[in-house]
Amino acid sequence: MYATVDMPDWADPNSPASTHVSPRYIEKGDEETHTPNMVTAVLADYRGYDTMGELMVVFVAGIGCLMLLRRRQHK
Repeated sequence: MYATVDMPDWADPNSPASTHVSPRYIEKGDEETHTPNMVTAVLADYRGYDTMGELMVVFVAGIGCLMLLRRRQHK
């Protein structure tokens, strides 16, 4: 809770994400990734390892659910 005091206000146009990160992705995204969709460029190219980690968590959770809910056949 102590660290949240230093965070910028919600939707603050002067926050670092709005003044540094977003303009960089908008200006250089098409040139660096050759992907016309900006959301796909950010998720797949700029944040690829993060997205891969999130997909791994969802995959492992799905496999865990399938293993818990499967029916066992007794002979």
